[in-house]
Amino acid sequence: MDKKRCSWCGKDPLYVAYHDTVWGVPVYDDAMLFEFLLLETFQAGLSWITVLRKRENFRIAFDGFDYKKIAAYDNNKFEELIHNAGIIRNKLKIKAAITNAQAYLKVQEEFGSFSNYMWGFTSGKPIKNSWRSITDVPATTALSDQISKDLKKRGFKFVGSTVVYAHMQAVGMVNDHVTDCFRYNEV
Repeated sequence: MDKKRCSWCGKDPLYVAYHDTVWGVPVYDDAMLFEFLLLETFQAGLSWITVLRKRENFRIAFDGFDYKKIAAYDNNKFEELIHNAGIIRNKLKIKAAITNAQAYLKVQEEFGSFSNYMWGFTSGKPIKNSWRSITDVPATTALSDQISKDLKKRGFKFVGSTVVYAHMQAVGMVNDHVTDCFRYNEV
């Protein structure tokens, strides 16, 4: 018998695997938090499956999502990324990735880790919602508005409330699996 899943993942094997093993699992590791932040900023205005299909290309193009290396990217690396057909070649998003890596380092310096900063908004614990249907799940919340505003104040780009909420869902700050999804009680 098939497991009941959130309807957004459909039947695409890559999407299903992501839903079943990654989405909503609490992440406290700074390297992984940055990877998701970078990918979410490139997702803005696109579907997540588009980014997910290019995830390994992004990993190669952005030096394994090493934010310390990305923060030091120069114009030559920027030009290389603009011409990389394996990623989303949006100039503003590529610039944002570099800017965000630089801002990320500053947040780490101030809070000891980016994890401390982000999870500080939820007292270190996931928020478990109780959505019955995917149509009940919001695109933003008052908390994502607050985090978005604070990130922007710290110099981050492409971190509107919708991007921030998607990031919160992906890294398990909120459990937005619907209540009849088999993952709801597992994460």
